[in-house]
Amino acid sequence: MRCPFCSHSQARVVDSRASKEGDAIRRRRECLKCGRRFTTYERIEEVAQMVIKKDGRRENFDRWKMKSGILKAVEKRPVSLDQVDAMIDEIERELFNSTEHEVTTAAVGEAVMAKLRQLDEVAYVRFASVYRQFKDLNEFMTELKDMLA
Repeated sequence: MRCPFCSHSQARVVDSRASKEGDAIRRRRECLKCGRRFTTYERIEEVAQMVIKKDGRRENFDRWKMKSGILKAVEKRPVSLDQVDAMIDEIERELFNSTEHEVTTAAVGEAVMAKLRQLDEVAYVRFASVYRQFKDLNEFMTELKDMLA
């Protein structure tokens, strides 16, 4: 850390504490050369998570898009909003806790289906029927048979 007054590269930390908002660490420092004090803040760098669409376009991950699809699937089912939010949190952690900051829509869809299958089978079938775009009744029946097996 360089002193903003004399540009010396060494300073000692006099005091550290969390900021009022709790999103940063505030540090009071004292330059070892000129003795003047200055404040620095440390924050976590937020990196935008990107989704690679089927056509190759990239766009920022939008939690609300995922949530709206899930809410349609769980409509009139015994699934609470807290369960939906917990599921989305879990999916986000699984998808973005790797070193990758990009994920395909296919990976997002498969993750949602896996969680819905555990949570509510009817909601899973609803989501899968839209996500997989079944072309006829046979494809739909095959999916149901796989689910029952």
